[in-house]
Amino acid sequence: MKKFLLTAVVAAFGLLAGSAFAANADCAAKAAEKKLAGAAKTSFVKKCEKDAGAAPAAAPASPACEKSAADKKLAGAAKKSHIKKCMADSAPAAAATPAAPATPAAPAKPAAPASGPKK
Repeated sequence: MKKFLLTAVVAAFGLLAGSAFAANADCAAKAAEKKLAGAAKTSFVKKCEKDAGAAPAAAPASPACEKSAADKKLAGAAKKSHIKKCMADSAPAAAATPAAPATPAAPAKPAAPASGPKK
């Protein structure tokens, strides 16, 4: 009963407070469902809110990277990491290589003669 009441209050607060608080209320409700308390609850809600806020800002992955992750049957953090690396690797080669210097490099100085062991 206590769990139901808490969930109802959190959900009602989320509906009245707007979208910024809706993610917070949703995360708090999920934490309540998992019966989290103390530091575990705080950590869970903080990560949940961060993930909820970061989702729209994420860049869309290329279909080739998505297919590669699906072929390897990756999920969760492994999939995210694979797609991130795949996207970085597929960036244009021109952006990855440094431009040629504008002036030619100075010729290398001749090496000093090697001296033998001191006597």
